[in-house]
Amino acid sequence: MLFAPSSAPSGVLDAAATAARLPWSDLADEIAALLKDPTVVVPQRAVLPLAQGGSLFVMPATDQSVAMTKLITFTPGNAGTGRPSIQGDVVVFDIATGERRLVLDGPTVTARRTAAVSLLAARHLAQVPQGPLLIVGAGVQGLAHAEAFIHGLGVREVWIASRSSTSAQALAAQVRGLGVHVRVVADADAAVPHCPLIATCTTASALVLSAPPRPDAFLAAVGAFTPAMAELAPALCQHVARHGRIVVDTSDALHEAGDLLQAGLDVAALPTLGEMVRSLGAAAPERRSGPVLFKSCGWAGWDLAAARLALRRASPAPAATAHLADPSA
Repeated sequence: MLFAPSSAPSGVLDAAATAARLPWSDLADEIAALLKDPTVVVPQRAVLPLAQGGSLFVMPATDQSVAMTKLITFTPGNAGTGRPSIQGDVVVFDIATGERRLVLDGPTVTARRTAAVSLLAARHLAQVPQGPLLIVGAGVQGLAHAEAFIHGLGVREVWIASRSSTSAQALAAQVRGLGVHVRVVADADAAVPHCPLIATCTTASALVLSAPPRPDAFLAAVGAFTPAMAELAPALCQHVARHGRIVVDTSDALHEAGDLLQAGLDVAALPTLGEMVRSLGAAAPERRSGPVLFKSCGWAGWDLAAARLALRRASPAPAATAHLADPSA
């Protein structure tokens, strides 16, 4: 696939324009298509530790037509300051010409592709996809997952738990604006029995969920992406391993899934989302009894999927989520 030249100004997209090119269901479909594309090449991301606890991420990926690199900083110390925890860009090139085609807003791509990956996993694995949905963490990933599950699964009720009551109420107001029922709860563990869909979307500086999920639950854990980070109690992960199953986003989870590594689980033996999507093909979604934990650590392939979709959507519709610019919880 070749792309016509475009001028630099029109190729540099802000958060609103980036979001407009990445609608939830289309992005989940593009991620599924990428997982079946044998031309995709994704080297391991480079992570450079920065002073004061931050990190610089360099995440390249390519297929037969498109090359892209996401270059972002992760600054946990920005949480609660009004400054984004994730900042940076996704730069997209046409392989045939070497031309830079797009510069996408990095935090927006990160928020939307992460939630779209969870949406894709839930499509295949959630036993009660209509919810209610429990969101733990009131940052941008919390909002992104609420939007993705509302638009992609038809969820009509969302529960929100956060250590910050102010943040929880602010997120509740945004989610109510999507036309669904919302309740804010002080104790995430107490809400677990009521919610067959759960997404933990925090900066993973401390455990946020300990209660074992109900037998028909689907839990997406996205906040921890290093061995030292964890959102879920080890006993919770071990419970799901015994009574249900765990699926990881990619094999990189072997080195990055702090929740699972700290629980002493054999991450290398766990199935990946790609293996599941490729094995099912056009078959109906696979839903077994027992809780499901989908552990997401991030992968440049998800950003490549977003880049491919953004290139195709040359005339985006107005964005409804221009505010997705701060993934702090």
